[in-house]
Amino acid sequence: MKNLDLQKIRGQLDQIDSRLVELFEERMNLCRDVAEFKIKNGKAVYDPEREKEKLDAVRGLAKSPFTEIAVGELFIQLMTVSRRYQYQLMGNFGNLGEPEFKLVEYLPTAGKRVVYQGVEGAYSHAATLQFFGSQADAYHVPAWDDAMKEVAEGRAAYAVLPIENSSAGAVIDNYDLLLKYKNYIVGETQVTVNHALLGLPQATISEIKTVYSHPQGLMQCSQFLNSHREWKQVSLENTAVAAKKVVEDGDITQAAVASETAGKIYGLNVLKAAVNHNSCNVTRFLILGAEPVYRLDAKKVSLCFELPHVSGSLYNMLGHFIYNHVNMLMIQSRPILERNWEYRFFVDIEGTLKDGSVQNALLGLRKEAANLRVLGNY
Repeated sequence: MKNLDLQKIRGQLDQIDSRLVELFEERMNLCRDVAEFKIKNGKAVYDPEREKEKLDAVRGLAKSPFTEIAVGELFIQLMTVSRRYQYQLMGNFGNLGEPEFKLVEYLPTAGKRVVYQGVEGAYSHAATLQFFGSQADAYHVPAWDDAMKEVAEGRAAYAVLPIENSSAGAVIDNYDLLLKYKNYIVGETQVTVNHALLGLPQATISEIKTVYSHPQGLMQCSQFLNSHREWKQVSLENTAVAAKKVVEDGDITQAAVASETAGKIYGLNVLKAAVNHNSCNVTRFLILGAEPVYRLDAKKVSLCFELPHVSGSLYNMLGHFIYNHVNMLMIQSRPILERNWEYRFFVDIEGTLKDGSVQNALLGLRKEAANLRVLGNY
């Protein structure tokens, strides 16, 4: 066995690392020249065929199976960093594309119609009043799809749409609606969810056989509801709709999981208060309009992009945020129905569309992802 000196080995590694840094900087200077050539000649930064040829060549120089794999990984990273550097240079040259979004001082809400899903007393109704005020010209429609359509077709200026709950998670169907309609997220608000078990004035808990609520309402109260296995749980499109149904049916064996406000509106009694198991339960609602605008105080960008089911594709996309020091707040995936094993990703990042770092990150995404769409800055 060799007589090894750890400090000596480390000293040799330091010398090699120093040379590697010098070579890396020399390489990046050449990448800058490549970027300037591409900018002047209108060529794309990302050239997958060239990268494949390069990877095959450097792997062929390796002396062992291990170094063949390792060298391939190293050069994948080198070329990825090179692309991001070139995108940054393109941004410096003003090649960011025509901005779609318009910066405004405030959202025009006075006299504007606002639509929400459900009926009065629903949490969407509460979110509407919380964001737009008690004097808002608000009306309701049966389904979330209907609310988005009202804005898209010009009958309403804004729609209020739940997107995620701190206990039950994402409202998955509504992510799909963000792409189905070309509406834009212009704001958000959060409503504390405090469910109660509501029944007719003469009802008691011992008489209950059926409980109605929105699927997420049932999920958020599952610990309490599952302790009464004799109860049948039935999903409806809205918690307040559930309360309204109990009143209209007039059946003392029926109850609803909804807000106490809904109970007061429809004349129901609180059979048991605070039945959701998470006392800090909050639902986040998006405010959507037809115009691509963002306010001066905007601090979050929502976007969506598609990726093939290929190893490393998501890593490469998210790397644009890391390289540009953009903080990612949320990521949610959805399968692309017409293409098996391919996915679209919904991402929230911190910042505004006027930030250079955000612009550079989006430029890289736009060049390498499929169907990138900025959903809003708010």
